[in-house]
Amino acid sequence: MKARKRIRPFVLRAFALAVFPTLLLFSTLSLAQDSSRKVVARTAPTYPELARRMHLSGKVKLEVTITPAGSVTAAKLVGGNPVFEQSALEAVKQWKFESAPKETKAIVVLEFAEP
Repeated sequence: MKARKRIRPFVLRAFALAVFPTLLLFSTLSLAQDSSRKVVARTAPTYPELARRMHLSGKVKLEVTITPAGSVTAAKLVGGNPVFEQSALEAVKQWKFESAPKETKAIVVLEFAEP
């Protein structure tokens, strides 16, 4: 039993030393994908006619890919009401972000309220 107590802390320490740097690396990579670049020019989305007739409101969450120059090259819906999807995508693709050294991805949330 004494030998087991000696081995266990050693194994746990070795495991922690092997796993912690890997977790740290992955957390750093995931943070690098989420951009905090500021919006320089923003186009407001149009309120869809279907949403107007149904008296809908809500939020849409989009993942956008931003070039180093600040243009949006791609956007996809990751949450929210699909009724607002097309309008949100069209608007966000016209946005301009501050420049950065490399392409980044960011999550953008747009809110739609009945006019």
